[in-house]
Amino acid sequence: MTVEIAPSILAADFGALRDQVGLVKGAGASIIHVDVMDGQFVPPLSMGPQVCEALRDLGLHLEVHLMVDRPETIQVESFAKAGAGTIIIHAEATPAVDYALDLIRSHGCHAGLAVNPATPLAIYEEVSPDLALCMTVNPGWGGQSFIPSSVAKIERLRAIVGPDVVVEVDGGVDVATAASCVAAGADRLVAGSAIFGEDDPVRAFNNILHAATNRN
Repeated sequence: MTVEIAPSILAADFGALRDQVGLVKGAGASIIHVDVMDGQFVPPLSMGPQVCEALRDLGLHLEVHLMVDRPETIQVESFAKAGAGTIIIHAEATPAVDYALDLIRSHGCHAGLAVNPATPLAIYEEVSPDLALCMTVNPGWGGQSFIPSSVAKIERLRAIVGPDVVVEVDGGVDVATAASCVAAGADRLVAGSAIFGEDDPVRAFNNILHAATNRN
């Protein structure tokens, strides 16, 4: 199984964003995770489509994580036009999950579905996303500690979605937690503070990748 590390720019220095993204690209990153918050679904506010527009020429896959209410109303279209390759919505954020996933695909993007730590996995038995994101912290703030019970939840999620859906983990991923996530069935790991919060993001990226891919 190929393991991918998706650095989250939520923890990056926005005064040097393109430079920081360039660093992790040079280290081997092919995916950049863009956390979008609306101050409603989660308390903080973060970034808008302009960030994707500013990064779209760097040759990386932009994965947009919409932590917003009713993403199908405007956010999906806005971020698709801005250059997103994958758009992830939350099951808790809309009563029209199936419609929202279809809308994402209609704009030529991969459709992802996320669930919060306390949300049951039953929704994945009813819909078919391209990517299933298991939140391993409560969404909204970077730098939180990994919830240990999440490992068993990742295992259950992989069993539900099968081998062909990307299982992604977001929250508290670092060198200490990466291996257990991959062993449980994850093949993509989001890391923000553990990469961009370090003095050397390149070394941090490589350390997490090594921990995830050398589990023995």
